Formats: sequence, C-alpha cells, structure tokens
Amino acid sequence: MSYYRNRYFLLGLLLMLLGAQFRMIDSFVLNEPTTKLLAKVTKSSVAEDTTAGAIFWKVAPVEMTRKRIHPPRWLGLAMMAVGAVFSFHAVALPRYRE
Repeated sequence: MSYYRNRYFLLGLLLMLLGAQFRMIDSFVLNEPTTKLLAKVTKSSVAEDTTAGAIFWKVAPVEMTRKRIHPPRWLGLAMMAVGAVFSFHAVALPRYRE
C-alpha cells in the first residue's frame, strides 16, 4: 500500500509555504553557537580556537558575534514554483483504490 499522492501534495504544500516565508524575510540572524560552528567549519578568522578568535568572542558585543544571512530574492520564488509543481503532480496521480 502506498500513499505517494499524499506525500507529493504535502511536500508541495510545505515547499510553497516555506517559499512564501523566504519571500517575506530580508535576513535572519544565527545564534552564537551556530555562528561559532559555522566559523569553525568554514575556517574563518573568527574561530574560537585561535587567540584572536577567543578574544573576539569574549569582548565583542552580541550583535557582532552573530552572523546575519541574507538569502537571495529568487530562492523564495523557486521554492514556491517547485512546490506548485509537486502539488499539481499529486493531483495528476491516480487515486489508490483497495
């Protein structure tokens, strides 16, 4: 027994709603642990394991220690378009009959 139609429709709906959210925001701010993790992964100069990074994290104000991410404007529209395609595909799939 498979429920592919329901899964496609749910995925499409979630992508459309998430795309609408991305269209409404201009930027979002990561918290300190996520910013530190991102700095370590990207090997940025503000990583905590360096001396300058350790001083920077303790002395800098809260706003400077948080990373601000600006998603591109086209991302929301792309997510909404893909979500619409998934939802229309779910409507086009044949119904499962027992």
